[in-house]
Amino acid sequence: MLWYKSWLETRWRFVIGLVLLVFSAMSTVFTYPEVLRLISAAPAPDLGGALGRRVTETLSLARDFRGYVWSQWFRQNLLQMWGIFAVLLGTGGLVSQASGGGAIFTLSLPASRGRLLGVRAATALGELLILAMIPPLLLPLLSAGIGQSYAVGDALVHGACLFVAGTMFFSFTFFLSTVFADVWRPALIVLCLATVLGLFDLILRDVLPFSIVRLMSGESYFRTGGLPWAGLLASAGVSAATLYAATRNIARRDF
Repeated sequence: MLWYKSWLETRWRFVIGLVLLVFSAMSTVFTYPEVLRLISAAPAPDLGGALGRRVTETLSLARDFRGYVWSQWFRQNLLQMWGIFAVLLGTGGLVSQASGGGAIFTLSLPASRGRLLGVRAATALGELLILAMIPPLLLPLLSAGIGQSYAVGDALVHGACLFVAGTMFFSFTFFLSTVFADVWRPALIVLCLATVLGLFDLILRDVLPFSIVRLMSGESYFRTGGLPWAGLLASAGVSAATLYAATRNIARRDF
């Protein structure tokens, strides 16, 4: 019953996210021939600074299908859209239900607060795993339609990096949802934080030795073929600690 209740609470956010990400994957693949044509016809831009280097690199990567998919989708569109739904799936829960009087039934169920929160978190994490893996796994199928190919292994690795590293945004939102009674404040705080981290990666990427954006996009795997094990393990540890803090927060809270 708890699993079904959690599914009912999150299903529309999950379904909308899955539909949008699938369409994003399709759009990325089927617009590639036109993108390639435009790049071949347009003169190379002469831009300076960090933004100019980013644009030049993106154009260079787009000449190869694997580079195009990574630079346009895994590093940008998929990362941003998946991150938004990770935050949205982290909102809600007992505290927001209590503010509207809806937590009385949930707390009366024959289950501990820790189990209630654990089932809610596990349901959302399962949905996020599907959102991180299904759209990338469509790439090998869709790319055949434009005469290109994309490795299943690459899709799996990038999806796994996105999920493991990006879970930190879900976990932080989930924790803040045990602190604030409204739904939108946790989401806005984490989205603002994500925006700042993205700007730091864009402007200071030559200085910063580590970036959550690079970790989520699987940049080291794309460039060198090596997995960022240290970063992934650290992300998983931070996420687990944050979720544990959320359960302790709920256990102490007086409803």
